[in-house]
Amino acid sequence: MREFWFYFRNGIIGENPILRLMIGLCSVLAVSVRVDNCLAMGAGVLFVLVCSSLVISLLRNFVPREVRIPIFIVVISTFTTIVDLVMQAYLPVLSKAMGVFIPLIVVNCIIMGRAEAFASRKPPLLAFADALGMGVGYTLVITAIGLVRELFGYGTILSIPLLPSSYQGMMFMVLPPGAFLLIGIYIALLNRFTGRAKR
Repeated sequence: MREFWFYFRNGIIGENPILRLMIGLCSVLAVSVRVDNCLAMGAGVLFVLVCSSLVISLLRNFVPREVRIPIFIVVISTFTTIVDLVMQAYLPVLSKAMGVFIPLIVVNCIIMGRAEAFASRKPPLLAFADALGMGVGYTLVITAIGLVRELFGYGTILSIPLLPSSYQGMMFMVLPPGAFLLIGIYIALLNRFTGRAKR
């Protein structure tokens, strides 16, 4: 169990996909303007990451190295299609707002990277811990970015007005540079919190 918790924590802090590995940033820049988008994207990435890592880990001894990438893509696209269809059926408004970024989970660098670098080489329990930590780490950071962007960009959180109606909103926060600025601030805070800045 010590290894399980090590890899789980590693995905949240040690190798956080956004703040440490700097991967999967396209979806962060595009959908983090509203908190509900962030929660939906985080849940989708978490589901696909955990399920595909488990399946790829279970298949690792049966898949020839030469054809592993096409097989990984088939596995990942299966779970991505499930997420896309469920959102279209039960959350049509949110699905429309997310646009192409839900189907594009299949080519998300985080999922493909963890499949190749971790799940295809480790047993299922550790692959599950790594995927869970990476998914939770991604969801926490994209939601933290969404909270600030929506509050200062639109004056709302989850579309509930929190700032006075006279508030005009900061266009900078709605645009991708606002997300880049927040990612930089969060990286600095994480480095300060973990003491990495001193090294």
